[in-house]
Amino acid sequence: MRLSFPVALFALALAGPAAAQITGTITDETPAEGFVVAVPPLATPADVATPAGQTGELGRKVAEIISNDLNATDVFSPKGPAGLRAIAMGEVTAPAFGEWAAMNAENLVHGFVRNNTDGTLTIGCYLYDVSLKSEMVRQGYVVGPRDWRRAAHKCADAIYSRLSGENPFFDSRIAYIAETGPKGNRVKRLAIMDSDGANHRFITNGQAIALTPRFSPDYKSIVYVSYIERRARVYVYDIASGRQRLVTESPNQTFSPRWSPNGKTILYSMSVGGNTDLYSVSAAGGGTPVRLTDSPAIETGGSYSPDGSKIVFESDRSGKQQIYVMNADGTAQQRISFGNGNYATPEWSPRGNLVAFTKIGGGAFRIGVMSPSGGGEKLLTNSWQDEAPTWSPNGRVIQFFRTYQGSGKTSVMQVDVTGAKERRIETPVDGSDPAWGPLLP
Repeated sequence: MRLSFPVALFALALAGPAAAQITGTITDETPAEGFVVAVPPLATPADVATPAGQTGELGRKVAEIISNDLNATDVFSPKGPAGLRAIAMGEVTAPAFGEWAAMNAENLVHGFVRNNTDGTLTIGCYLYDVSLKSEMVRQGYVVGPRDWRRAAHKCADAIYSRLSGENPFFDSRIAYIAETGPKGNRVKRLAIMDSDGANHRFITNGQAIALTPRFSPDYKSIVYVSYIERRARVYVYDIASGRQRLVTESPNQTFSPRWSPNGKTILYSMSVGGNTDLYSVSAAGGGTPVRLTDSPAIETGGSYSPDGSKIVFESDRSGKQQIYVMNADGTAQQRISFGNGNYATPEWSPRGNLVAFTKIGGGAFRIGVMSPSGGGEKLLTNSWQDEAPTWSPNGRVIQFFRTYQGSGKTSVMQVDVTGAKERRIETPVDGSDPAWGPLLP
């Protein structure tokens, strides 16, 4: 794969981008209508055929991805590319600002798709402040035809980061469980896809049930649970080779695995003699697992803090499922959830400021967040059964899965951390147990 990020200069480019100021501030309280960003179809110097399609059509598709990515948060209201005219090449660096101002657009995205003589594509993207008539972003990417979608996500990331001041997250991948078959007899396969549901790929064949996948920090491996011979065991799947290995050779049931932030340790739960505790073991394989909890209760669902110093987990030692925090070596265990109902599947935000969880009560499962000390609890969804939250790489968005009452069908869902914008991620079959990987290198 040839992927060059970014292109320093384009043949058609002017001098460097102007120093423009953001016209507004994005906070967690930004309303759902957000900033209006116009995203017309990108230009092309010549509409020619490529292995990825005509460059003119690619210009429209790249604009669609940028628009959809921005619309995934609650801070932008993109317009286009549907209903907007495709721009000409001369407009890429000289926008008709009056036309876009008449649409009440606060910001404007322009760009182009160019076929290169060596078979690669150059995808350029620009962001403008309409009222100031100034350039805010100029980025370009040289990619092989198969990677044009990554370039589109990179464009969206550059735009998002410039306008929000936050880290990017669109150029990333999701591991999840693809489900087929009737209720009560579901086939569950490990699968991966882009953050928006594109480029779907099955990893396992469904002969054994797969659950709770997690990407390694370097994207080279996936840790997950597989039921083989009626036993739950934790495996690591190597994506490049297609091989998998047991995390431990223990005869006991092992489940709920998580990577440490540095990728050197795997945290998991193991049931021994009817008692379930949290353990850690070297991700490289071998070595003796270290037991981190020792209460007579069920301890599971561990998740590391971003710096790897602490672990959040669930335990029923109080008589029902609640969330606890401890040091990574198992010391200083303390309860942080005290609301009504049960709390499960905690996941520490990459920002370190929040813990996402599943709250069970009132006949429903809902996704919520709280601080690592237990304060500021906020529920983000209100459906019959939402569970298993996973964070975007920048901690702004949460994916989870929803089970529909009666049918047992499932889908991967997404909600902004404010709870203001929720959407379904399209998958070729039902989906559950999503796990958002880090930003792609």
